[in-house]
Amino acid sequence: MKAALAVLRWFARTLTILLLVIVGSTLLVRFAPGYLSDAREMDNRYATEARSQLSAEAARSRSLPRMLLGELRGPLRGDFGISRQFAVPVSELITPRLAVSGGLLLRGMSLGWMMALCAALFSTAGRNPLLLWQAPATVLLAIPTAALATFCLLADSGGPVLVMALLLAARDFKFLDHALRRAWLEPYVMQARAQGVRTSRLLVAHIAPALASQLGALASLSFVTALSALVPVEVIFNVAGVGQLAWNAALNRDLPVLLSVMLVMALAVTCSGMATPRKAEWESA
Repeated sequence: MKAALAVLRWFARTLTILLLVIVGSTLLVRFAPGYLSDAREMDNRYATEARSQLSAEAARSRSLPRMLLGELRGPLRGDFGISRQFAVPVSELITPRLAVSGGLLLRGMSLGWMMALCAALFSTAGRNPLLLWQAPATVLLAIPTAALATFCLLADSGGPVLVMALLLAARDFKFLDHALRRAWLEPYVMQARAQGVRTSRLLVAHIAPALASQLGALASLSFVTALSALVPVEVIFNVAGVGQLAWNAALNRDLPVLLSVMLVMALAVTCSGMATPRKAEWESA
C-alpha cells in the first residue's frame, strides 16, 4: 500500500512539473519581443489570403488562455501539435532526433565517466593531491561549453562526444577524487591494504558498494549537466538532434516544437532526479 502511494505521489509531482513547464514556457515565448510579428506577412510571395491567415493566427495568440489551451491539446492528442515552421506534426520531427541525441549523451557520459574515474584513481594513488591532475579539471570547469566546442571545431580536433566527455569529466573528477580519498582512509580499507588485498578487489568489493548511493546521485547530476550542454554542442557541430531542433524552434518562434522539446527534457530530468530517492522510499516501504 505504501509503495502504491509512493508511486502515485511520484506521478503527481511529475505531472505538476510538466504542467509548470508548459505554462512557464508558453508565457516566456508569448511575451518575448516580436512574437506576434511574422516576417512572412511582408513577403510578396504570399497571397493576400495567406497573409490574412497569418494575421488571424497572430490575433489568436494574443489571448493567453486560448494559447495555453491550444498548446495543451497537442500533448493530449499524442502528436504534440503542428510545427509552425515545418507544418508537420511535432512528433515526426522529434522522434528520429531522440535517437541521435540519446546516442550522443550515452557516448559522452560513458567516455566522461571513464576519464574522470581513471584520473581520480591516479590522483588518489598518493597521499597528497597532485597539481598535475587537479589543474586540468579546474581549467575545464572555467571554460563555457560553447567556447570549448568552438575551439575544438576551429582546431579540427575532437567532436561533440569529446566535448561532452571533457565537460562531464571535469565536473565528475572533483567529486570522485574527494570521495575516493575519503574511502581509502576508512579503517576497514586500510586494514585490508595492510593485509595485502589487491587494489582491484578493494575497489570492486569494498569501495564501490560503499559509494553506490553517492555514485547514483552523481550519475543523475551528470545526466542533467549533459542535457544542459546538448543545445550548444549540437548547434556548433551541426548534429541533427533534439538540441539543434530546440535552437531552430527558438529562432523561428515555433512554440509547439520548443514546448515539446522542453517537455521531453523536463520529463527526463524529473525521472533522473527522482530515481534514487524513490528507490530508497520504496525499499523502506
